Amino acid sequence: MAIITHNQKISKWILTVFTITIISLVSFLTQVSFVGLSKSFGQTPEQTENQTLSMTPIQFGIPPELSASQKNASTTGTCLLTPASVRLHGTPQQTEGPYFVDGMPNRSDIRSDTSKGSVEQGIPLRLVIHVYDVDDGSCVPLRGAKVDIWHANSQGSYSAVKDMGTTEENFLRGYQVTGINGTVHFTTIYPGWYEGRAIHIHDKVRTFNGSEKTLEWTAQLYFNNSINEQVHKQNIYNHHGPPQTTNEEDMIYSGPSADGLIQKNSGEQLMVNITKQGASYLGTFDIVLNAE
Repeated sequence: MAIITHNQKISKWILTVFTITIISLVSFLTQVSFVGLSKSFGQTPEQTENQTLSMTPIQFGIPPELSASQKNASTTGTCLLTPASVRLHGTPQQTEGPYFVDGMPNRSDIRSDTSKGSVEQGIPLRLVIHVYDVDDGSCVPLRGAKVDIWHANSQGSYSAVKDMGTTEENFLRGYQVTGINGTVHFTTIYPGWYEGRAIHIHDKVRTFNGSEKTLEWTAQLYFNNSINEQVHKQNIYNHHGPPQTTNEEDMIYSGPSADGLIQKNSGEQLMVNITKQGASYLGTFDIVLNAE
């Protein structure tokens, strides 16, 4: 019969304690790494099960120098709308961002993707944009201007972007040409958010003389923070989670205008006038520029 000595008992006990310690330490470090990784995406482990992680590049950086047609589009002037005599101020420009694609369809309803025939789902938004020129203090509707808009879908993705796998798609992009009253109408969905940015819609106004561009004005339009939060509690949007960045936390919203006319909080001048209409929203915005 084998006899276990006192020293053998001690050695066995030390080995058991050492093994338990190693297992506990590995388990602890694994948990810490997982939590740290989750926090790096701004989410807890419980949230990642129901939310989509946003890996979209942030649109920060120094805006490029404006071209002559862009600089000339900015105005410090004001104009009056009669008979209401509402005074409108010149509208500041902001950076175009990395996702503008020219040659999108001429259409009012931009929800569909013409390559696949699919339609982006989300809360309907009807956007009405009025474009004015300043003429001796009066607001003159700018006729024949090409107005492009583009924005992210409910999950924060853009069409026509290689890094997002949407190169051949064109959902939530399009343009309209202003009529005699200087107005364009778009039917779209309420935009979603993506990492580092407040919720916004890009817009660009251009005029042409034949193939020659004579004017270019570019900005981004913003929405009320509380409405952004309400929208993202709704179905489809809630799959992506609540917005991570408010208007005031957005460097482009809170920064200077691209044309240098406003030194800070240029986004305050670019807020969409939003009204709820049943299960959808109506947004209106006035653009006042120098078309001379």
